[in-house]
Amino acid sequence: MTGNASIKRFSLAEIEAARAKGLSKTRADAPEAGELGEEFWARATRVRPRERKASVHLRIDADVLDWFKAQGAGHLTRMNAVLRAYYEAMSRKEK
Repeated sequence: MTGNASIKRFSLAEIEAARAKGLSKTRADAPEAGELGEEFWARATRVRPRERKASVHLRIDADVLDWFKAQGAGHLTRMNAVLRAYYEAMSRKEK
């Protein structure tokens, strides 16, 4: 399995240093996430990524592609997640 060149890992110290220099895109006043609580963890399930991916050429409306790209890095992964959710919803509906 080859590594994904778009994934970069940073330590907390590196992130804080980048924020102090004004290099972080994260807002300093961004709210912290609240505690998830016991109920969340009791219902949580582990989701494993699918191993096999198919490479395809796909024509997409420009405004749709622009919207996904505007959400930041990982737009293709998010597009795949939307398609997977639709596929799973339709599969359940057919049963």
